Amino acid sequence: MTTSGPSLTPAHDEGAATNARPIDIALLSSVFVIAACGLLYELAAGALASYVLGDSVLQFSTIIGTYLFAMGVGSWLSRYFDRQLPAHFLRIELMVALVGGFLPAVLFLANAYAPGAFRVLLYGMVLLVGTLVGLEIPLVMRILKRNVQLKDLVSQVLTFDYLGALAVSMAFPLLLVPQLGLVRTGLLFGFMNAAVAVWALWLFRGELRRYGAHAGACALVMLALLAGLFGAEHITRFAEDKFYQDRIVLSSATPYQRIVVTHGKPGYRLYLNGNLQFAERDEYRYHEALVHPVMAAHGAPKRVAVLGGGDGMAVREVLRYPSVESVTLVELDPAMTQLFSEHPMLTQLNRNALSDPRVHIVNTDAFQWLQAGTDMFDVVIVDFPDPTNFAIGKLFTNSFYALLEQRLAASGYAVVQTTSPLIARKSFWTVVETIESTGLTATPYHAHVPSFGEWGFVVASRRPWRLPERLPERLPEGLRFLSATTLPLMFDFPLDMARVPAQVNRLSNQVLVHTYEQEWGEVAH
Repeated sequence: MTTSGPSLTPAHDEGAATNARPIDIALLSSVFVIAACGLLYELAAGALASYVLGDSVLQFSTIIGTYLFAMGVGSWLSRYFDRQLPAHFLRIELMVALVGGFLPAVLFLANAYAPGAFRVLLYGMVLLVGTLVGLEIPLVMRILKRNVQLKDLVSQVLTFDYLGALAVSMAFPLLLVPQLGLVRTGLLFGFMNAAVAVWALWLFRGELRRYGAHAGACALVMLALLAGLFGAEHITRFAEDKFYQDRIVLSSATPYQRIVVTHGKPGYRLYLNGNLQFAERDEYRYHEALVHPVMAAHGAPKRVAVLGGGDGMAVREVLRYPSVESVTLVELDPAMTQLFSEHPMLTQLNRNALSDPRVHIVNTDAFQWLQAGTDMFDVVIVDFPDPTNFAIGKLFTNSFYALLEQRLAASGYAVVQTTSPLIARKSFWTVVETIESTGLTATPYHAHVPSFGEWGFVVASRRPWRLPERLPERLPEGLRFLSATTLPLMFDFPLDMARVPAQVNRLSNQVLVHTYEQEWGEVAH
């Protein structure tokens, strides 16, 4: 079964290579699939960990580190496989197909039904898949060594390995997740691993003992994965219905996030990566508090920018002002603006705000948009999600606010949603400190939104913010929350929300992300 290296005569060696070439090509093609599948499972685990646990940099770093360590363990263990290498390879492929293919589905269900076991399952499955994948390549190389010289063997195997990794790294965010979702993508690649096992079953049919048992195992694994593929939507809904409690009426996976809309007693609710963004029954409190203090204080804003807020709720409030001539909505995820522009259920919530001719939608990163543009605005509404990871955290840095200051008219105002000053007190005052570090005046305030609790905002401006004498009460349908008499109370902070010392959040340190995770983590536990 094994050889000590090529020792054949040139004529004999040439004949052996000629006869073995179809098998060699098939095995090298299998390396491409193996590499693609292995990286896919790694990316799926990292994405799911980011969705559930937050802080994408931390989650991907720990997942990748664990996976690479496990591959090293698998490579070391491969030395103990001496005989029946094709049979071992086939069995390992089937195990990878099952564990890796069902990894996203199992983790989704664990998060919904046994959240306490999520981390254990996550890293346990990553360790197991990584170990199995670490076994695959050494076994393939030892099988190929029979007919391929070592110098060609290493270069060919590594070439196909890297090409497979490149292909899936591009397809995962751009094609697979948006079109298939994580559960179906995992099962599809598990099926591809199982197909490699079936291919090995045929290639080595003359060498395999207990051929019937191997064939039966291949059939069972492929049937299980096919059943999972056909039931993937049911698996996802089963898990999410439990997690979100209310009935899911719309869900979509994009390259940037998972969008879920539910409907229940509180009306419609929007979740991004499992985090609540608004509830229909009290979203008016949040959006009135976000928009009107700066719009009314300006007096007659003409040019307005809304950064984030792809649901169109903030735009809806901005459009109440007859002086507004243009609104530029900068939202990273085109799926968000498309959903809230076209879906009848969602356009009813934002009163078709995104279809208003005064609204111009730009689907790009807000940081890059500020860097590249030169337009000035009377009011800028900053409505990003909370800084749960470094990708969002950069939008709360002094670098970002310095760019924002350059796009703000001399008499203009910006407002930033700034998490809870009660639950995440230090995080809130970190944002205030960061805005002030750019030379802008920061005026913090807060409002009670039942779905979120006490919530905070900060006005940023060159000139001191002044309390508007009155709010525009004649707006269509009127305001439901704010009034001229209650507005001043929002700028008064009781002792348990009063200012505390905080650091400036910079791109180089991102202290806000760590502080936010710590403060909200204490609440969760």
